[in-house]
Amino acid sequence: MADEARPHMLSPSAWNRYETCPRMYWLSRQGLPRKAGMAASVGTAVHASIEDLLQIDITGKPDSESGWLVEEAERILKRRWEEEKAAFMATPRRPKWKEEKWKDALQHQRGGIIMLLDHVGVRGLEHNRITAALWRRIQSTAIAVEGELKTSDGRLMGRLDLLMADLGEDGKPKGWLVADLKTGRIPDGELKVDVNRQLRMYRDILLANNPDAPPVRTEGWYTHDASKWAAIGDNVLEDAYAAWQATVPTPMPMEPTVGDASCGGFCDWKAWCPHWWQWRHENGTLHKSDFSDAVVLLHEFDPSSGAAVLELCEPLNAEGRAVPTGVQQAAKFSDRGKEALQETLASGHQGALFLGSIMTQSRVWRVGHWCDVLPWSPMPDGVEHHR
Repeated sequence: MADEARPHMLSPSAWNRYETCPRMYWLSRQGLPRKAGMAASVGTAVHASIEDLLQIDITGKPDSESGWLVEEAERILKRRWEEEKAAFMATPRRPKWKEEKWKDALQHQRGGIIMLLDHVGVRGLEHNRITAALWRRIQSTAIAVEGELKTSDGRLMGRLDLLMADLGEDGKPKGWLVADLKTGRIPDGELKVDVNRQLRMYRDILLANNPDAPPVRTEGWYTHDASKWAAIGDNVLEDAYAAWQATVPTPMPMEPTVGDASCGGFCDWKAWCPHWWQWRHENGTLHKSDFSDAVVLLHEFDPSSGAAVLELCEPLNAEGRAVPTGVQQAAKFSDRGKEALQETLASGHQGALFLGSIMTQSRVWRVGHWCDVLPWSPMPDGVEHHR
């Protein structure tokens, strides 16, 4: 039996995935091809650029020098942007790279800088007026940047963005602040449950590793509007250890949590899970939404135009065996969607295909750069799988 190359560790993201659906978590551990996303790549570039700015060496700049930060911040972000673009383009499961998202990356980076200024009590200052002395003051509050957190037994881990000195009204340190940069959607009234749990897990690992630590606060720093959201609640480590035990890798697929929250959303692992398909079929929602997932047979395909004729399939049973329905559907493959289909055909695949997020509003379905095009290869219940 092949075993894990490294000991089993549980991160907040893995814990959240398990809570959504154990099968989704199990599939994410099977070495299947991962999907790149533009939002995630922008977020990674922004995170890295802000962390770089906090560690930039400006010892040679006079205290009063200003006007340098905006240009330096953009230069650093551009370098990180290009790194992320290269990694993105090297990922087979990806949409197209959107250069127009550069302006969003700049906005998020500016939001991060605004929150760093706010951290030392400076508000409303134009960024071209930030002096070297002020930036050094901000840097002096950073205790750790992009630091790995791990419990002493190695079972729980996380990667916090910023550990800052928490400053009192007098500007002096009064404790620690765990700040996690977020480039996603702004909370609606309070942090989402999974984000709150993630931030408390960071806090509690930090406290477990530092029994003599000063008071610790935890905040999500949302770069879109430079808002800060406190994570409040009890210690989560007991629950985290229970989740660690529940998520120990097994050769047998874990049970699915079937429903709209897992099967109806953008699960990255649907091409290997028969349960979403069976659920859609049973509740009559298969192929009904504007952006649909489908299992199909390809009957005709014109590589030059991308025009195709598909035959829709339905599941025979919960194992995911595809049964042709005789219903044919015209489709148009374009951009990365067409490339992915051609790559799949060139690999020698024959049989059913999984198409994710097809645009189905018009008579001809559109399979564009945002879509998944993968061999339909479900991993059924009750069958051991060894990586």
